[in-house]
Amino acid sequence: MMEILQYEFMQNAFWAGLLAAIACGIIGTYVIVKRMVFISGGIAHASFGGIGIGYFMGINPIIGALVFTIASALGMGALVRRTRLAEDTAIGIFWSIGMALGIIFIALTPGYAPDLFSYLFGNILTVPASDLLLMIALDGVIILAVSLLYKEFAALSFDEEFGRVMGLPVERLYLTLLCLIALTVVLLIRIVGIILIIALLTIPAAMARRFTSNLRKMMMLAVGLGVGFTFGGLWLSYAVDLPSGATIILVGGGVFLITLGFLKLQSRRREARKV
Repeated sequence: MMEILQYEFMQNAFWAGLLAAIACGIIGTYVIVKRMVFISGGIAHASFGGIGIGYFMGINPIIGALVFTIASALGMGALVRRTRLAEDTAIGIFWSIGMALGIIFIALTPGYAPDLFSYLFGNILTVPASDLLLMIALDGVIILAVSLLYKEFAALSFDEEFGRVMGLPVERLYLTLLCLIALTVVLLIRIVGIILIIALLTIPAAMARRFTSNLRKMMMLAVGLGVGFTFGGLWLSYAVDLPSGATIILVGGGVFLITLGFLKLQSRRREARKV
């Protein structure tokens, strides 16, 4: 395991995995508790529009994705909250528009986009040091925002109506949470790609919820699980020469399914003892 760390690209990959796991554990917990998986998927796929715009303008596509994804999250949230449009309809509209814009802008860009495939399916092995600095900054924003608004986000996640009665600015909190999801999506694009973002955003948190209902403990456990899945998948992909992003997801999904089976078996044994 340790010999692979002699390569700089592997060191960058492990740091990127750690930073992504922190964001996934924190924001993924809110996504699972508030059941926002589908809207998270819409934000993730809309980010492709920002990548296309970044290529077209000649800037880092991650920067383009950051700006466009936040704008899409705010637009999606405002459309859901302020109109009678069904949530899944609004998500579908932004999802398709974002993907379409990405395709159009990439087609209009002269030359060839050499690493476009990595944005769709992820390639943690190609994360440069400059992206690590951006990921550190985004992690810092996420941690700071959640620290300052922890109680408000907890009320929004568990009982939004109670929060409204207590005088909380529910709509602004909801839009802020969507922006934090957007930041997490940008963090994950280079790790597992747009197609697989939902899995890494939800699997660690969903598994953590099986063991605790305390929000703080759930976040910490989800972060630990995310680190384990990322590092385990990264090592396995290196050992058997498989795509890193897909391997990370399969490791996480496999552990989750095994855990579900184990917990179900334990539950049946306890019921059998009572009979």
